[in-house]
Amino acid sequence: MTETSSAETRTADLALAGQSVLGVVWTLAGRLGVVARTPAELVAALAADPRRRVLALRGVDAAREPHAVCELIEWLAELGTVRLRVTARPGSPAHTRLAAVRRGTLELSPEPPAPSETAGGPRRPDAARGRPSWLGRLDDPHAVCAADPLAVTAAYAADEDAHGGLRPAWLRAGQALCAEPDPARRALILLAALSDAADPRLRPALAAQAATAPWRVVWNRVQGDIRPPWPGPVGALATAPGRLLAADPAGRLHFVHPEDGTPAGPPRDTGRRIRALAPLADGRVLRLDERGRLATDRPSGADRPSGADRLDPLTDAVAAVLTAHPGSALTAAGGTLVVGDRVGSLHAFEATGIHQTAAHRGRVTATSALAGPGGRSGITVYSGGADGTVRVWRPGRGASATPLLRRDCPVAAVHAARTGTGTLLAAAWTDGLVRLHRPGGAGPLDFRPGPPVRAVAVTGAGTLVVGMDEALLCLAPAA
Repeated sequence: MTETSSAETRTADLALAGQSVLGVVWTLAGRLGVVARTPAELVAALAADPRRRVLALRGVDAAREPHAVCELIEWLAELGTVRLRVTARPGSPAHTRLAAVRRGTLELSPEPPAPSETAGGPRRPDAARGRPSWLGRLDDPHAVCAADPLAVTAAYAADEDAHGGLRPAWLRAGQALCAEPDPARRALILLAALSDAADPRLRPALAAQAATAPWRVVWNRVQGDIRPPWPGPVGALATAPGRLLAADPAGRLHFVHPEDGTPAGPPRDTGRRIRALAPLADGRVLRLDERGRLATDRPSGADRPSGADRLDPLTDAVAAVLTAHPGSALTAAGGTLVVGDRVGSLHAFEATGIHQTAAHRGRVTATSALAGPGGRSGITVYSGGADGTVRVWRPGRGASATPLLRRDCPVAAVHAARTGTGTLLAAAWTDGLVRLHRPGGAGPLDFRPGPPVRAVAVTGAGTLVVGMDEALLCLAPAA
Protein backbone atom coordinates (compact mmCIF):
# COMPACT_ATOMS: atom_id res chain seq x y z
CA MET A 1 0.00 0.00 0.00
CA THR A 2 1.09 3.57 -0.69
CA GLU A 3 -0.29 6.89 0.44
CA THR A 4 0.28 10.49 -0.54
CA SER A 5 -1.40 13.57 0.86
CA SER A 6 -1.73 17.27 0.31
CA ALA A 7 -3.96 20.01 1.64
CA GLU A 8 -6.56 19.15 -0.99
CA THR A 9 -6.27 15.52 -2.06
CA ARG A 10 -5.28 12.21 -0.46
CA THR A 11 -4.56 9.06 -2.43
CA ALA A 12 -4.55 5.49 -1.13
CA ASP A 13 -3.72 2.29 -3.01
CA LEU A 14 -4.88 -1.00 -1.50
CA ALA A 15 -4.76 -4.64 -2.64
CA LEU A 16 -7.92 -6.35 -1.39
CA ALA A 17 -7.02 -10.03 -1.78
CA GLY A 18 -7.95 -11.93 1.36
CA GLN A 19 -9.12 -8.84 3.26
CA SER A 20 -12.26 -8.57 5.36
CA VAL A 21 -14.38 -5.45 5.00
CA LEU A 22 -13.28 -4.34 8.48
CA GLY A 23 -9.65 -4.55 7.41
CA VAL A 24 -10.43 -2.46 4.34
CA VAL A 25 -12.30 0.14 6.40
CA TRP A 26 -9.60 0.43 9.06
CA THR A 27 -6.75 0.60 6.55
CA LEU A 28 -8.46 3.24 4.41
CA ALA A 29 -9.48 5.29 7.44
CA GLY A 30 -5.92 5.32 8.75
CA ARG A 31 -4.51 6.30 5.37
CA LEU A 32 -7.12 8.99 4.77
CA GLY A 33 -6.77 10.72 8.15
CA VAL A 34 -10.11 9.81 9.72
CA VAL A 35 -11.31 7.36 12.38
CA ALA A 36 -13.95 4.78 11.48
CA ARG A 37 -14.99 1.56 13.19
CA THR A 38 -17.51 0.42 10.55
CA PRO A 39 -18.19 0.99 6.82
CA ALA A 40 -20.98 3.43 7.69
CA GLU A 41 -18.64 5.45 9.91
CA LEU A 42 -16.02 5.63 7.14
CA VAL A 43 -18.58 6.93 4.66
CA ALA A 44 -19.89 9.47 7.21
CA ALA A 45 -16.37 10.66 8.08
CA LEU A 46 -15.45 11.20 4.43
CA ALA A 47 -18.79 12.90 3.72
CA ALA A 48 -18.05 15.42 6.49
CA ASP A 49 -14.55 16.22 5.15
CA PRO A 50 -14.33 18.47 2.05
CA ARG A 51 -10.92 17.18 0.97
CA ARG A 52 -10.96 15.04 -2.18
CA ARG A 53 -9.73 11.46 -2.14
CA VAL A 54 -8.51 9.10 -4.84
CA LEU A 55 -8.73 5.42 -3.88
CA ALA A 56 -7.19 2.60 -5.92
CA LEU A 57 -8.79 -0.67 -4.79
CA ARG A 58 -7.32 -3.69 -6.54
CA GLY A 59 -8.87 -7.16 -6.79
CA VAL A 60 -12.31 -6.66 -5.27
CA ASP A 61 -13.40 -10.17 -6.27
CA ALA A 62 -10.47 -11.64 -4.30
CA ALA A 63 -11.50 -9.97 -1.03
CA ARG A 64 -12.58 -12.27 1.76
CA GLU A 65 -15.96 -10.51 1.85
CA PRO A 66 -16.46 -9.25 -1.73
CA HIS A 67 -20.19 -8.55 -1.28
CA ALA A 68 -19.57 -6.26 1.74
CA VAL A 69 -16.61 -4.57 0.01
CA CYS A 70 -18.75 -3.90 -3.08
CA GLU A 71 -21.40 -2.32 -0.88
CA LEU A 72 -18.77 -0.05 0.69
CA ILE A 73 -17.53 0.97 -2.78
CA GLU A 74 -21.10 1.80 -3.85
CA TRP A 75 -21.57 4.02 -0.79
CA LEU A 76 -18.26 5.80 -1.44
CA ALA A 77 -19.21 6.37 -5.08
CA GLU A 78 -22.34 8.20 -3.94
CA LEU A 79 -20.31 10.86 -2.06
CA GLY A 80 -18.99 12.68 -5.11
CA THR A 81 -15.73 13.67 -3.35
CA VAL A 82 -14.09 10.23 -3.59
CA ARG A 83 -12.73 9.04 -6.94
CA LEU A 84 -12.51 5.25 -7.07
CA ARG A 85 -10.21 3.27 -9.38
CA VAL A 86 -11.32 -0.30 -8.90
CA THR A 87 -10.21 -3.59 -10.48
CA ALA A 88 -12.06 -6.91 -10.46
CA ARG A 89 -11.88 -10.10 -12.50
CA PRO A 90 -14.29 -9.93 -15.50
CA GLY A 91 -17.19 -12.33 -15.08
CA SER A 92 -16.93 -12.37 -11.28
CA PRO A 93 -20.01 -11.34 -9.23
CA ALA A 94 -18.06 -8.34 -7.92
CA HIS A 95 -17.23 -7.10 -11.43
CA THR A 96 -20.83 -7.56 -12.59
CA ARG A 97 -22.19 -5.68 -9.58
CA LEU A 98 -19.80 -2.74 -9.82
CA ALA A 99 -20.26 -2.47 -13.61
CA ALA A 100 -23.89 -1.54 -12.90
CA VAL A 101 -22.89 1.51 -10.82
CA ARG A 102 -23.52 4.58 -12.95
CA ARG A 103 -21.36 7.12 -11.16
CA GLY A 104 -18.65 9.21 -12.76
CA THR A 105 -16.55 8.84 -9.62
CA LEU A 106 -16.16 5.06 -10.13
CA GLU A 107 -13.72 3.75 -12.74
CA LEU A 108 -13.87 -0.05 -13.07
CA SER A 109 -11.10 -1.96 -14.87
CA PRO A 110 -10.40 -5.67 -15.33
CA GLU A 111 -8.03 -7.17 -12.80
CA PRO A 112 -4.85 -8.39 -14.56
CA PRO A 113 -4.56 -12.20 -14.34
CA ALA A 114 -2.35 -13.57 -11.60
CA PRO A 115 0.87 -15.37 -12.66
CA SER A 116 -0.72 -18.72 -11.76
CA GLU A 117 -3.61 -18.00 -14.18
CA THR A 118 -1.38 -17.11 -17.09
CA ALA A 119 0.41 -20.41 -16.54
CA GLY A 120 -2.90 -22.26 -16.63
CA GLY A 121 -3.32 -22.59 -12.86
CA PRO A 122 -6.34 -21.48 -10.80
CA ARG A 123 -6.57 -17.96 -9.37
CA ARG A 124 -6.70 -17.95 -5.58
CA PRO A 125 -6.85 -15.08 -3.05
CA ASP A 126 -3.60 -14.57 -1.18
CA ALA A 127 -5.27 -15.57 2.11
CA ALA A 128 -6.01 -19.03 0.68
CA ARG A 129 -2.41 -19.84 -0.25
CA GLY A 130 -1.47 -21.90 2.73
CA ARG A 131 -2.74 -21.57 6.27
CA PRO A 132 -0.42 -19.60 8.60
CA SER A 133 0.38 -21.56 11.75
CA TRP A 134 -0.76 -18.75 14.04
CA LEU A 135 -4.36 -19.05 12.79
CA GLY A 136 -4.81 -21.86 15.27
CA ARG A 137 -3.62 -19.61 18.08
CA LEU A 138 -6.04 -16.68 18.05
CA ASP A 139 -6.07 -16.81 21.84
CA ASP A 140 -2.28 -16.40 22.01
CA PRO A 141 -1.40 -12.69 22.47
CA HIS A 142 2.18 -13.16 21.29
CA ALA A 143 1.05 -14.81 18.06
CA VAL A 144 -1.61 -12.26 17.13
CA CYS A 145 0.63 -9.26 17.92
CA ALA A 146 3.44 -10.67 15.76
CA ALA A 147 1.22 -11.66 12.81
CA ASP A 148 -0.04 -9.59 9.87
CA PRO A 149 -2.74 -7.42 11.49
CA LEU A 150 -4.97 -7.48 8.41
CA ALA A 151 -4.90 -11.27 8.41
CA VAL A 152 -5.69 -11.30 12.16
CA THR A 153 -8.60 -8.93 11.50
CA ALA A 154 -9.97 -11.23 8.81
CA ALA A 155 -9.64 -14.24 11.11
CA TYR A 156 -11.40 -12.54 14.04
CA ALA A 157 -14.11 -11.20 11.71
CA ALA A 158 -14.94 -14.78 10.69
CA ASP A 159 -14.82 -16.24 14.22
CA GLU A 160 -17.31 -15.30 16.95
CA ASP A 161 -15.31 -16.92 19.79
CA ALA A 162 -13.96 -14.30 22.22
CA HIS A 163 -10.57 -16.08 22.45
CA GLY A 164 -10.18 -15.15 26.10
CA GLY A 165 -11.03 -11.51 25.42
CA LEU A 166 -8.49 -10.87 22.66
CA ARG A 167 -11.09 -10.74 19.87
CA PRO A 168 -13.30 -7.98 21.41
CA ALA A 169 -10.20 -5.99 22.34
CA TRP A 170 -8.84 -6.35 18.79
CA LEU A 171 -12.13 -5.29 17.24
CA ARG A 172 -12.29 -2.28 19.59
CA ALA A 173 -8.80 -1.00 18.71
CA GLY A 174 -8.51 -2.43 15.20
CA GLN A 175 -7.70 0.70 13.23
CA ALA A 176 -4.68 1.48 15.41
CA LEU A 177 -3.54 -2.15 15.38
CA CYS A 178 -3.70 -2.35 11.58
CA ALA A 179 -1.61 0.82 11.25
CA GLU A 180 1.06 -0.14 13.81
CA PRO A 181 4.05 -2.14 12.47
CA ASP A 182 5.73 -2.79 15.85
CA PRO A 183 4.52 -5.90 17.74
CA ALA A 184 5.39 -4.33 21.13
CA ARG A 185 3.24 -1.29 20.40
CA ARG A 186 0.46 -3.53 19.12
CA ALA A 187 0.60 -5.34 22.47
CA LEU A 188 0.30 -1.98 24.25
CA ILE A 189 -2.74 -0.98 22.16
CA LEU A 190 -4.38 -4.36 22.75
CA LEU A 191 -3.69 -4.16 26.49
CA ALA A 192 -5.29 -0.72 26.62
CA ALA A 193 -8.44 -2.12 24.97
CA LEU A 194 -8.72 -5.26 27.15
CA SER A 195 -11.82 -5.58 29.35
CA ASP A 196 -12.00 -6.89 32.90
CA ALA A 197 -13.88 -9.95 31.58
CA ALA A 198 -10.77 -11.11 29.71
CA ASP A 199 -8.70 -14.11 30.75
CA PRO A 200 -6.59 -12.79 33.69
CA ARG A 201 -3.46 -14.26 32.12
CA LEU A 202 -3.70 -11.94 29.14
CA ARG A 203 -2.95 -8.69 30.95
CA PRO A 204 0.49 -9.68 32.32
CA ALA A 205 1.34 -11.41 29.04
CA LEU A 206 0.53 -8.31 26.98
CA ALA A 207 2.33 -6.05 29.48
CA ALA A 208 5.47 -8.16 29.08
CA GLN A 209 5.21 -7.96 25.29
CA ALA A 210 4.77 -4.18 25.52
CA ALA A 211 7.84 -3.70 27.72
CA THR A 212 9.78 -1.90 24.98
CA ALA A 213 6.87 0.39 24.03
CA PRO A 214 7.15 4.09 25.00
CA TRP A 215 4.06 3.92 27.25
CA ARG A 216 2.72 1.73 30.01
CA VAL A 217 -0.94 1.26 30.84
CA VAL A 218 -1.71 2.52 34.36
CA TRP A 219 -5.40 1.53 34.22
CA ASN A 220 -8.23 1.23 31.74
CA ARG A 221 -12.02 0.98 31.86
CA VAL A 222 -13.94 -0.26 28.84
CA GLN A 223 -17.63 -0.61 28.14
CA GLY A 224 -19.09 -3.43 30.21
CA ASP A 225 -16.41 -3.38 32.93
CA ILE A 226 -17.74 -3.86 36.47
CA ARG A 227 -14.60 -4.22 38.61
CA PRO A 228 -14.52 -1.21 38.98
CA PRO A 229 -17.30 0.02 36.71
CA TRP A 230 -16.84 1.76 33.40
CA PRO A 231 -18.00 5.37 33.98
CA GLY A 232 -19.67 5.64 30.58
CA PRO A 233 -18.91 7.42 27.28
CA VAL A 234 -16.63 10.44 27.67
CA GLY A 235 -17.36 13.74 25.96
CA ALA A 236 -15.22 16.02 28.16
CA LEU A 237 -12.53 15.65 30.82
CA ALA A 238 -11.11 17.96 33.48
CA THR A 239 -8.96 17.66 36.58
CA ALA A 240 -9.65 18.97 40.08
CA PRO A 241 -7.73 18.34 43.33
CA GLY A 242 -7.85 14.59 43.94
CA ARG A 243 -10.44 13.94 41.25
CA LEU A 244 -10.86 13.44 37.55
CA LEU A 245 -14.11 14.79 36.09
CA ALA A 246 -15.65 13.01 33.09
CA ALA A 247 -18.82 14.19 31.35
CA ASP A 248 -20.83 11.77 29.24
CA PRO A 249 -22.93 12.73 26.19
CA ALA A 250 -26.16 12.46 28.19
CA GLY A 251 -25.07 15.26 30.54
CA ARG A 252 -24.02 13.16 33.54
CA LEU A 253 -20.87 14.20 35.40
CA HIS A 254 -18.73 11.34 36.74
CA PHE A 255 -15.98 11.62 39.38
CA VAL A 256 -12.99 9.27 39.18
CA HIS A 257 -9.83 8.77 41.24
CA PRO A 258 -7.01 9.58 38.78
CA GLU A 259 -4.57 7.10 40.29
CA ASP A 260 -6.64 3.96 39.70
CA GLY A 261 -9.84 4.88 37.83
CA THR A 262 -12.19 3.92 40.68
CA PRO A 263 -15.31 6.04 41.37
CA ALA A 264 -14.75 9.12 43.54
CA GLY A 265 -18.42 9.71 44.25
CA PRO A 266 -21.83 9.23 42.69
CA PRO A 267 -22.46 10.70 39.22
CA ARG A 268 -24.49 13.88 38.93
CA ASP A 269 -27.04 14.58 36.21
CA THR A 270 -26.65 18.14 34.89
CA GLY A 271 -29.61 17.92 32.53
CA ARG A 272 -27.69 19.11 29.45
CA ARG A 273 -25.10 17.69 27.10
CA ILE A 274 -21.67 18.98 28.08
CA ARG A 275 -19.11 20.25 25.57
CA ALA A 276 -16.41 21.41 28.03
CA LEU A 277 -15.68 21.51 31.78
CA ALA A 278 -13.86 24.21 33.73
CA PRO A 279 -13.32 23.52 37.47
CA LEU A 280 -12.78 26.67 39.55
CA ALA A 281 -10.52 27.16 42.55
CA ASP A 282 -13.55 27.65 44.82
CA GLY A 283 -14.80 24.11 44.07
CA ARG A 284 -17.48 24.92 41.51
CA VAL A 285 -17.48 23.45 38.02
CA LEU A 286 -18.41 25.54 34.99
CA ARG A 287 -19.89 23.72 32.03
CA LEU A 288 -20.24 24.72 28.40
CA ASP A 289 -23.30 23.01 27.02
CA GLU A 290 -23.95 21.77 23.49
CA ARG A 291 -25.49 25.12 22.54
CA GLY A 292 -22.32 26.96 23.59
CA ARG A 293 -23.84 28.48 26.73
CA LEU A 294 -22.46 28.59 30.25
CA ALA A 295 -23.90 26.73 33.21
CA THR A 296 -22.54 26.62 36.75
CA ASP A 297 -23.31 25.04 40.09
CA ARG A 298 -24.77 27.47 42.58
CA PRO A 299 -24.47 25.85 46.02
CA SER A 300 -26.21 27.71 48.82
CA GLY A 301 -26.05 27.95 52.60
CA ALA A 302 -23.54 25.74 54.36
CA ASP A 303 -22.58 24.05 51.09
CA ARG A 304 -21.59 27.30 49.40
CA PRO A 305 -17.84 27.28 48.72
CA SER A 306 -15.62 29.95 50.20
CA GLY A 307 -14.95 32.71 47.66
CA ALA A 308 -17.95 31.88 45.47
CA ASP A 309 -19.39 35.39 45.85
CA ARG A 310 -16.23 36.92 44.40
CA LEU A 311 -16.48 34.91 41.18
CA ASP A 312 -20.24 35.07 40.70
CA PRO A 313 -20.29 38.50 38.99
CA LEU A 314 -17.67 37.32 36.48
CA THR A 315 -19.42 34.04 35.69
CA ASP A 316 -22.73 35.88 35.43
CA ALA A 317 -21.22 38.34 32.97
CA VAL A 318 -19.68 35.58 30.85
CA ALA A 319 -22.93 33.62 30.90
CA ALA A 320 -24.76 36.69 29.60
CA VAL A 321 -22.23 37.12 26.77
CA LEU A 322 -22.50 33.46 25.75
CA THR A 323 -26.29 33.64 25.68
CA ALA A 324 -26.00 36.07 22.78
CA HIS A 325 -22.71 34.78 21.30
CA PRO A 326 -22.30 31.03 21.97
CA GLY A 327 -18.86 29.66 22.73
CA SER A 328 -17.18 26.61 21.25
CA ALA A 329 -14.58 25.94 23.99
CA LEU A 330 -14.11 26.85 27.66
CA THR A 331 -11.40 26.83 30.33
CA ALA A 332 -10.53 28.71 33.52
CA ALA A 333 -7.41 29.48 35.58
CA GLY A 334 -6.34 32.05 38.17
CA GLY A 335 -9.69 33.87 38.26
CA THR A 336 -9.81 34.21 34.44
CA LEU A 337 -12.42 32.54 32.24
CA VAL A 338 -11.38 31.81 28.65
CA VAL A 339 -13.85 31.15 25.87
CA GLY A 340 -13.15 30.12 22.28
CA ASP A 341 -15.64 30.85 19.52
CA ARG A 342 -16.72 29.57 16.12
CA VAL A 343 -14.67 32.10 14.12
CA GLY A 344 -11.31 31.25 15.75
CA SER A 345 -11.05 33.92 18.44
CA LEU A 346 -10.18 33.54 22.13
CA HIS A 347 -11.70 35.78 24.81
CA ALA A 348 -10.14 35.99 28.30
CA PHE A 349 -12.62 37.45 30.80
CA GLU A 350 -11.21 38.96 34.01
CA ALA A 351 -12.71 41.09 36.74
CA THR A 352 -10.82 44.09 35.32
CA GLY A 353 -11.70 43.61 31.65
CA ILE A 354 -11.33 41.36 28.65
CA HIS A 355 -8.44 40.34 26.38
CA GLN A 356 -9.00 38.92 22.90
CA THR A 357 -6.96 37.41 20.11
CA ALA A 358 -7.62 35.85 16.70
CA ALA A 359 -5.95 32.48 17.25
CA HIS A 360 -7.24 30.06 14.61
CA ARG A 361 -8.70 29.82 11.15
CA GLY A 362 -12.12 28.39 11.80
CA ARG A 363 -13.63 27.14 15.04
CA VAL A 364 -11.72 26.96 18.32
CA THR A 365 -12.27 23.32 19.26
CA ALA A 366 -10.52 23.07 22.65
CA THR A 367 -8.82 25.19 25.31
CA SER A 368 -6.80 24.71 28.49
CA ALA A 369 -5.23 27.31 30.77
CA LEU A 370 -2.65 27.44 33.55
CA ALA A 371 -2.15 30.14 36.16
CA GLY A 372 1.30 31.62 36.61
CA PRO A 373 3.69 29.37 38.60
CA GLY A 374 4.19 30.18 42.26
CA GLY A 375 1.11 32.38 42.37
CA ARG A 376 2.46 34.89 39.86
CA SER A 377 -0.15 36.86 37.97
CA GLY A 378 -1.14 36.07 34.42
CA ILE A 379 -2.22 32.87 32.76
CA THR A 380 -1.09 30.81 29.78
CA VAL A 381 -3.77 29.59 27.38
CA TYR A 382 -3.37 26.60 25.08
CA SER A 383 -5.93 26.31 22.30
CA GLY A 384 -6.69 23.88 19.50
CA GLY A 385 -8.62 24.61 16.36
CA ALA A 386 -10.31 23.20 13.31
CA ASP A 387 -7.19 24.33 11.43
CA GLY A 388 -5.20 21.53 13.09
CA THR A 389 -2.97 23.82 15.16
CA VAL A 390 -2.31 24.08 18.89
CA ARG A 391 -1.32 27.61 19.90
CA VAL A 392 -0.10 29.39 23.03
CA TRP A 393 -1.50 32.73 24.18
CA ARG A 394 -0.70 34.87 27.23
CA PRO A 395 -3.56 37.38 27.62
CA GLY A 396 -2.22 40.90 27.75
CA ARG A 397 1.14 39.86 26.32
CA GLY A 398 0.21 38.72 22.82
CA ALA A 399 -0.03 35.42 21.01
CA SER A 400 2.77 33.41 19.43
CA ALA A 401 2.82 33.69 15.64
CA THR A 402 4.11 30.11 15.31
CA PRO A 403 1.87 27.24 16.41
CA LEU A 404 3.22 24.92 19.05
CA LEU A 405 1.84 21.89 17.18
CA ARG A 406 0.37 21.51 13.71
CA ARG A 407 -1.23 18.61 11.84
CA ASP A 408 -3.54 18.44 8.84
CA CYS A 409 -6.77 17.50 10.65
CA PRO A 410 -8.82 19.31 13.32
CA VAL A 411 -7.82 19.27 16.98
CA ALA A 412 -10.27 17.30 19.12
CA ALA A 413 -8.95 18.13 22.61
CA VAL A 414 -6.14 19.82 24.55
CA HIS A 415 -5.16 19.85 28.23
CA ALA A 416 -2.13 21.18 30.09
CA ALA A 417 -0.88 20.58 33.63
CA ARG A 418 2.15 21.41 35.74
CA THR A 419 3.94 18.37 37.07
CA GLY A 420 7.14 17.66 38.93
CA THR A 421 9.03 17.56 35.64
CA GLY A 422 7.49 20.71 34.14
CA THR A 423 4.46 21.61 32.07
CA LEU A 424 2.95 18.78 30.06
CA LEU A 425 0.52 19.39 27.22
CA ALA A 426 -1.71 16.71 25.72
CA ALA A 427 -3.43 17.18 22.38
CA ALA A 428 -5.67 14.90 20.33
CA TRP A 429 -6.75 15.19 16.70
CA THR A 430 -9.81 13.87 14.92
CA ASP A 431 -7.77 11.16 13.16
CA GLY A 432 -7.32 9.45 16.55
CA LEU A 433 -3.75 10.53 17.36
CA VAL A 434 -2.91 11.66 20.91
CA ARG A 435 0.37 13.50 21.52
CA LEU A 436 2.03 14.35 24.83
CA HIS A 437 4.24 17.42 24.42
CA ARG A 438 6.99 17.37 27.05
CA PRO A 439 9.30 20.11 28.37
CA GLY A 440 13.01 20.46 27.77
CA GLY A 441 14.77 17.99 25.53
CA ALA A 442 12.27 15.18 25.95
CA GLY A 443 10.61 14.48 22.63
CA PRO A 444 6.84 14.18 22.19
CA LEU A 445 5.12 10.85 22.72
CA ASP A 446 2.31 9.66 20.45
CA PHE A 447 -0.41 7.08 21.00
CA ARG A 448 -3.34 5.85 18.91
CA PRO A 449 -5.96 3.92 20.88
CA GLY A 450 -8.02 3.03 17.79
CA PRO A 451 -11.46 4.61 18.45
CA PRO A 452 -12.15 8.35 18.11
CA VAL A 453 -10.66 10.39 20.97
CA ARG A 454 -13.13 12.79 22.57
CA ALA A 455 -11.10 14.26 25.44
CA VAL A 456 -7.66 14.19 27.11
CA ALA A 457 -6.35 15.22 30.52
CA VAL A 458 -2.91 15.39 32.12
CA THR A 459 -2.81 14.66 35.84
CA GLY A 460 -0.50 16.23 38.39
CA ALA A 461 1.39 12.94 38.53
CA GLY A 462 2.23 13.28 34.85
CA THR A 463 -0.09 10.57 33.55
CA LEU A 464 -2.25 10.95 30.44
CA VAL A 465 -5.98 10.17 30.53
CA VAL A 466 -7.77 9.53 27.23
CA GLY A 467 -11.57 9.60 26.98
CA MET A 468 -13.48 7.78 24.23
CA ASP A 469 -17.01 6.57 23.52
CA GLU A 470 -16.33 3.06 24.81
CA ALA A 471 -13.28 3.45 27.06
CA LEU A 472 -11.41 5.59 29.57
CA LEU A 473 -7.68 4.99 29.64
CA CYS A 474 -4.71 6.17 31.73
CA LEU A 475 -1.14 5.94 30.37
CA ALA A 476 2.26 6.91 31.75
CA PRO A 477 5.47 7.47 29.77
CA ALA A 478 7.69 4.44 30.10
CA ALA A 479 10.73 6.63 30.74
